[in-house]
Amino acid sequence: MTDTGRRVRPSRPLTGAPARYPTVAGAEAAARRLALRHPDRCRLREIGRSRAGRPLLLLSIDRGPHAVLAVGGPHPNEPVGIAAAVRLAELLLERPTRPGLSWHLLLCLDPDGAALNAGWLDGPLTMRRHYEHFFRPSFEEQPELLPAPGADRRPMPESLALTGLLDELRPFLQCSLHGVDFGGAFVQLTRPVPGLSERFARSADRAGIPLDLDSFDAIGWASPAPGTYLMPTPGSTGASRALPDEPELSTWSYAARLGAVTAVLEVPMWSVDAVGDARPHPAVGQAVGAAARTLKARAEELTALLARVPAHAREVHGALVRTTEFNLEVAPPVADEWLERWCPEPLTVSRVTTAGLVAARLPLRVASMLLRLLADARGPGAGAARDRARAIVAESLDELRHRFGARWVPVEVQVAHQARAVLTAADCLI
Repeated sequence: MTDTGRRVRPSRPLTGAPARYPTVAGAEAAARRLALRHPDRCRLREIGRSRAGRPLLLLSIDRGPHAVLAVGGPHPNEPVGIAAAVRLAELLLERPTRPGLSWHLLLCLDPDGAALNAGWLDGPLTMRRHYEHFFRPSFEEQPELLPAPGADRRPMPESLALTGLLDELRPFLQCSLHGVDFGGAFVQLTRPVPGLSERFARSADRAGIPLDLDSFDAIGWASPAPGTYLMPTPGSTGASRALPDEPELSTWSYAARLGAVTAVLEVPMWSVDAVGDARPHPAVGQAVGAAARTLKARAEELTALLARVPAHAREVHGALVRTTEFNLEVAPPVADEWLERWCPEPLTVSRVTTAGLVAARLPLRVASMLLRLLADARGPGAGAARDRARAIVAESLDELRHRFGARWVPVEVQVAHQARAVLTAADCLI
């Protein structure tokens, strides 16, 4: 139910959007076809290379001085952004764009990460198969997040390619095309965009997707309208202290310093209606406390399973090991924050639902990646470790399906909503 008590309409397909997510190679092939078909309006170029040497391709449409940049694939487990970048190009080329504008579509910011998720895209798009091929890097290996000044690490090549592109284009709008696995649609902004919230909400309603009214990704952020959040300024005290997430150290804020508005556009793969319920939850302490205890217990159990990963798997699959360790380090302080700060407070159904989703989703992600790492493990306890990881996956999936009622949002619906959101944000700023 939404905050008005109205049930969200089922998602419905929208003409023209793809029925499946493209792979990075498929998106690049589609961009090449568009550039060949519209040589007067399109340019396709490489703006850099990933850590593994994969090209970062930019498709530009028209040559006006006022630029819009859309960034696809910033998180590799969110393929909707890659599909939406291609769909945006198709929509823009179907008709003349507004004079004075140019559109720049970065097809995939993290092609190395996308390669570790690609197995899901060539079969049934089920929840179970998604997690069988799941990968999402730790914060320090996400290209949109920049190191702090004076930090030991340098920016990733992908990050430098994007900041260099921002320096070159000086866009008035940057749209970062994200997705969430479970929940609702929402938008995060570096500054207000008049008119966007209302039109974003209408687009989500048209798609049958709930708005996420109390998002875990924006705890403590100002929310001027349902499903819209404003990124905090440095030193803000309301944001979560448990997550090492600093929006001011990001390519979103980098663009803001150049005069751009950044809109981080989120759309779910599986929608959960309760994230759109703004009513007070009747038993916050009990529900959030149970979620916190579940998360801590699962993290402890999964940490023990991680010790069973053989040395050769750690060497071959270093990225999987690093993100597994990162998630297991984050889980206990998140749970502690819920117990200390959330349980005593009056919270909405949306926020309490968010805690339950995270308590199911984070162990699901870790257990799924552990199964990949344990696939070739031998010796005492290896089989038992795999069996326990499989059980955690099965229990988490069952909870998400049945307790939370997670339902699949067709790819064409996700893509159509996200493409509309980009066009709407540009229109509102113009």
